[in-house]
Amino acid sequence: MSNPIAELIELLTQENISNDAINKAISSMPPDDVALALESIPVSQRRFVWDSIKQTNRLDILVEMRGESRLLLLKELNDIEIAELFSDVDAEDLLEIADSLPDQMIEIALQKMDAKQREYYQQGVTYEEDEAGRWVDHELVVAAQTIRVSEAMRLFRRASAPYSDTIYLVNRTGRWVGCVHFHALLNAQPHEHVSGLMEEDYPFIDAETDVIKAADLLEKSEVSALPVLDKNQLLVGRFHAGHALEARRLEQEAVQMSNTGLDEDSDLFSPVKRSAASRGIWLGINLLTAFMASAFIGLFEATLEQVVALAVLMPIVASMGGIAGSQTLTLIVRGLALGQITRANFSSLLKKELQVGGLNGIVWSICIGAAVLFWFQNPMLGFTIAMAIVINILMAALSGVIIPVVLDKLKIDPALSGSVILTTVTDIAGYIAFLGLGTLLLL
Repeated sequence: MSNPIAELIELLTQENISNDAINKAISSMPPDDVALALESIPVSQRRFVWDSIKQTNRLDILVEMRGESRLLLLKELNDIEIAELFSDVDAEDLLEIADSLPDQMIEIALQKMDAKQREYYQQGVTYEEDEAGRWVDHELVVAAQTIRVSEAMRLFRRASAPYSDTIYLVNRTGRWVGCVHFHALLNAQPHEHVSGLMEEDYPFIDAETDVIKAADLLEKSEVSALPVLDKNQLLVGRFHAGHALEARRLEQEAVQMSNTGLDEDSDLFSPVKRSAASRGIWLGINLLTAFMASAFIGLFEATLEQVVALAVLMPIVASMGGIAGSQTLTLIVRGLALGQITRANFSSLLKKELQVGGLNGIVWSICIGAAVLFWFQNPMLGFTIAMAIVINILMAALSGVIIPVVLDKLKIDPALSGSVILTTVTDIAGYIAFLGLGTLLLL
């Protein structure tokens, strides 16, 4: 099966490619795919490809690019080109990319906006990047609560925004009072007041709600969009399914990149020094944890000199603990994200995970102990590693529950930093258990 993005990358990296060929290739592709392909070619080639793209397509592609890639490209443009680029920008797009733009470029973009879009931007920028108020869409059907069904139907006929299946009713001060679905209007008489068709207890999203929580609320509501209200109950806009999907995607990217110490906005072809610096920090952190583990191993130097087999088998103990701990950590992080873990059920959950760890520890310690006995013909060595496996898997289960809960209490994302701490704990615990038992039982 062909991969359109891979094919576009191959095309863009060809020598002497024409402008017409570039525009023909991207004409049938969505902006996010074009942006991904543009980020996948060396920086030195991007300017030529960018100059070949039609002006009408450039802004949509720029918005879909990662922050670092976007900034690298914008640095290549002069003031006139930037002004042309932002000639048709709206508040929603500018809010999406504002954090990666210099203030000078934001000012240029604001000058190109009409008064209404500038108002939307000033409203949105008061919220944090991860709050629902920053993500709202303003292309919605809004009407006074006093209108009749016939007037509401005319508004729907003129609406061109996606997810326009609901009319948002406000009072004379702009405060939201309720929503009416399109299907309710179809079954009503033209002279009826729309306010009589409002659904009771219609859900809404507070503008300061975390965007991921907003996505959860939208999913549970079983509608395509929800109204977003400020603290005064004024209608800020709406949060729709497209926003929810994008928020989920960005969250997943952030977790994947941060687990290796990288930024989700990093460019594939970012400058060597910058890439080396960002990755070097993470390597330094891991080096410190490795030295910690090595220091504990050094305490048993005499044991290792006399029983060389212990050095051969140490990776098995550390690996089993690390895998067991990661499984528990993943389960707990998901539970924290879904709000399933509370003070009331924490002890029961910890007890259950220790039981799982104990059962797995016993089963696999028997298997590994038997394998070591067969390999080295030393029953005491087999017993030593079996006991170490049980201890380390139990420690992994304990750490896998406690570490993410503690990090969550400290307002530190356990999905991003929990694995580093867990690996250090299981490595040290495994080495101490294995080498300590080896010292006691084998010497």
